[in-house]
Amino acid sequence: MTFATGARHGLSYIAEETFGTTPSSPDMTAIRHTACSLGLSKTTLESAEIRSDRQIAHLLHGQKTVSGTIETELSYGAFDDLLATVMQSSWSSDVLKAGASQPSFTFERAFADIGQYQLLTGCVIDRLRLNVRPDRLITGTFGVIGKSSAISSSSVDGSPTAAAANDPMDSFSGSLEEGGSSIGIVVGLDLNIDNALEQAFVIGEDEASSLLAGQSRITGEITTYFEDAALLNKFAARTESSLILTCSGDGGSLKFVLPRIVYTGAENPTLGAGPITLSLPFTALYDSDEATNLKITRTAA
Repeated sequence: MTFATGARHGLSYIAEETFGTTPSSPDMTAIRHTACSLGLSKTTLESAEIRSDRQIAHLLHGQKTVSGTIETELSYGAFDDLLATVMQSSWSSDVLKAGASQPSFTFERAFADIGQYQLLTGCVIDRLRLNVRPDRLITGTFGVIGKSSAISSSSVDGSPTAAAANDPMDSFSGSLEEGGSSIGIVVGLDLNIDNALEQAFVIGEDEASSLLAGQSRITGEITTYFEDAALLNKFAARTESSLILTCSGDGGSLKFVLPRIVYTGAENPTLGAGPITLSLPFTALYDSDEATNLKITRTAA
């Protein structure tokens, strides 16, 4: 008896020309990943009928939802399409800014050891969580919302195109600037991109007819050693600042520029005899000079 294992799991994608429809004879591209939870869920409709025997007699399936996450290790060139989608934009001269376009994808999960394939259509990247910590690889989690799912014993593309094979990026091979100056006391950085997608359902259909985007919200948090009051005073005075995170690897670099941020908190609890850290959540705002709240620049090595 054979069971599915993560060691034989594959994940690939292709852009859709029509929302929810996989292109004919698709040429899929593999996605490098460390975990994947994409799948189908449904609401349930339970009858409120009162019976003398106290039993529940009817329960029906309701609206379908595809959702889940794709966990990754950031590397140059491997996630350009996904980054463009979560920014709802497209690369222009190796620069990506927040936009208002919304391409959709078909994803296929391959469970190769049992010969089963799950096709997920009408999928849009809703959010990205980027995590940078000392002595670790830089990780990212893409959140996905989609329309429909189907299981098959055959793949739509048994030989997907391989993703760029550059080494994962680490926290040693990069830099961080705050307020225009290099900052060397940061022990953690989280960057969140959120599109606040909502599914639009109509009467007569159990699948979403479209996905509607909300505001482009860029938030995050930096955690630093508590060296002086400079950052604490920026929060207290509501002094606007900026952040530039540069992630480098063997294939090239990705620079994340947040030209205008406001700190929304500052906590420096004493939790023992060790170092005291300062945690500063922030929100990125639209910058008129850059015409965006976040700019990503890719530079080949």
